[in-house]
Amino acid sequence: MAAPMVFEEKGKFLERLRGLVREGVPGERIRVITPFGVPEVEEILPRGRSKVRFFALVGAASGTVTGFAFTILTSLSWPLIVGGKPIVSLPPFLIIAFALTILFGALSTFAGFLLLSRLPSLRGIRSGEEYGNAFVILVEDGERR
Repeated sequence: MAAPMVFEEKGKFLERLRGLVREGVPGERIRVITPFGVPEVEEILPRGRSKVRFFALVGAASGTVTGFAFTILTSLSWPLIVGGKPIVSLPPFLIIAFALTILFGALSTFAGFLLLSRLPSLRGIRSGEEYGNAFVILVEDGERR
């Protein structure tokens, strides 16, 4: 980790950040610490799309499959024959499938968020030093990952 670049003014901080990007430093190696939210940083260092959406998709799909499997297998194991109606009737099973889709999707999204953000881990959240009201740029070495 290189020495931190500390700036008192937001303008100088943003200029240096743009300069680092122009020099070819990859955005993955640049870490910034600011005393408040600076939306310009997101424009200078764009991030890729979140991978949490895949957790949501897989969780919702597995919830749908589980909901239908649960209701169909329950009906086939303990048939309730009523007036010639089919034992496996999808319209009432949609309610259970929908509920499990939402449940599994929400739980897997939350689990994916925790997994991808490496939580709970205070080591990655808290900075080793307190910079107060300063804007800080930290550039990681190329070898370390």
